[in-house]
Amino acid sequence: MKKRWWKEAVVYQVYWRSFYDSDGDGYGDLKGVIEKLDYIKSLGIDVIWLNPFYESPDRDNGYDISDYYRVMEKAGDMAVFQELVREIHNVGMKVIMDLVVNHTSDQHPWFLESRSSKDNPKRDWYIWEDPKEGKEPNNWRSYFAPSCWELDPATGQYYYHSFAVEQPDLNWKNPDLRNEIYKMMRFWLDRGIDGFRMDVINLLAKREDFSDAENPYDISYLANNPGIHDYLQEMNREVLQHYDAMTVGEIPFVTPAEGLLYVDEDRNELNTLFHFQVADEMPTWDMSRFKRIQSSWYDGLKGKGWNSQFLNNHDHTRQVTRYGNDGQYREQSAKLLATMVHTLPGTPYIYQGEEIGMTGARFDSIEEYNDIAMRNKYHEEVAKGRDPKEVFESLLLLSRDNSRTPMHWNDAPQAGFTNGEPWIKVNPNYKHINVEAALKDQDSVYYYYKKLISLRKENEVVVYGDYQDLLPDDQNLYVYTRSYNGTTWLIVLNHSDEQQTFTFPGELQQKGKQLIISNYKPGTGNGENLLDPHEARVYQIED
Repeated sequence: MKKRWWKEAVVYQVYWRSFYDSDGDGYGDLKGVIEKLDYIKSLGIDVIWLNPFYESPDRDNGYDISDYYRVMEKAGDMAVFQELVREIHNVGMKVIMDLVVNHTSDQHPWFLESRSSKDNPKRDWYIWEDPKEGKEPNNWRSYFAPSCWELDPATGQYYYHSFAVEQPDLNWKNPDLRNEIYKMMRFWLDRGIDGFRMDVINLLAKREDFSDAENPYDISYLANNPGIHDYLQEMNREVLQHYDAMTVGEIPFVTPAEGLLYVDEDRNELNTLFHFQVADEMPTWDMSRFKRIQSSWYDGLKGKGWNSQFLNNHDHTRQVTRYGNDGQYREQSAKLLATMVHTLPGTPYIYQGEEIGMTGARFDSIEEYNDIAMRNKYHEEVAKGRDPKEVFESLLLLSRDNSRTPMHWNDAPQAGFTNGEPWIKVNPNYKHINVEAALKDQDSVYYYYKKLISLRKENEVVVYGDYQDLLPDDQNLYVYTRSYNGTTWLIVLNHSDEQQTFTFPGELQQKGKQLIISNYKPGTGNGENLLDPHEARVYQIED
């Protein structure tokens, strides 16, 4: 397998509207990112991933794009964007941005033309179908709504939307549409970006057969349809192969065998992917399931394709709340999860605030949540007659707003994020979880992340090393090795709230061991064979 810069990188995701507000309007912005670049760089980051900042009505926080060539006013303007790219490069980092080409806003000029009449030249830039027996063409559901079809009264046809009704899907079967997308991609690459995170990229191809789904609630029929690999290989030929660009595809509903088709180095599609067997399909921590997922993806991609490691992002609840312990053991748990993500095979991603152990938020009512998916689901379930309080409680853990609350910079009002009224409420625990406090404490989650990142840069074993799970059946301990060119690291994680007895497996008992990093202070532990709650250790094994 080839060595590439993006395999060795650590990526920091900036959800800019919640990162830092430079002008007091309550929204983070690109100027705010510029002002905080030194902070990101000091962590040791290689690549910044920016969420969408294109012109948008903002029904889905920028994922409903009305102009691919303009910067939305909340974020800044093109001059500020170009300054941001220059400054990122000046401090030795790279930048990738979201590519959102499964759908546009219903306010995009293409869609306004498409819906204007059945014979408009752009009519088939989107997907239109006649009613079936006076109703939707089929029973398919979208991510955000009970149906993926919306009636357009003016023309009497339904248009297709995988997400909100304001986000009509593009028709990738149309070559003129594809060429327009490739032109847009070149526009941004020529302005200096270093690649793309590709939003739901495996949804581009639609099923030819619009017959009813046997189980409409299993929406995997929206993805991985025939033609998708043709589109991505064409995208590579037309655009990507001409740039030294990093590409990571957001690819739900895939097994390792299916995922390999997207990232096999011999197929010329994408560099790497986000799969969602953890984030989408494992609601709470399940040790056995997580171990099986890691082993199956390692075996499925080994020597052929590259994986990504993440436990949270702008769509998923903060990892220490969802998969760890955000109470008594918040700091230890945050450090343990970081150890795991940064020592498993694949490129690690850090979501802003994760590096200080930020937690998920809990607001008091549905009106305080901005998440369109959560709000739509709430109203759909309540309309069925379910108890509103029960519905509300059931949606809290996985609400996307858990991870979208503003970054905690200090303990000043609004966590130092803005001197205005923030677009979404600040998590009240900012008083004791914030960057300023973390930077003053050498034992903080922040400095632990910094050390992990430094270790990755200095030791290829963490990047390219073989992986072996040594205790696949243990429900509390996750113990595995990474081995490369004669170097072996042993990672020992007690992912539980209780002390656990640990014995070095097999021949490792007789070998020398050098402790590389631990999330407990030296001298505070209980000896080599007893692990404290959420204790993480990394050893180098000596022959």
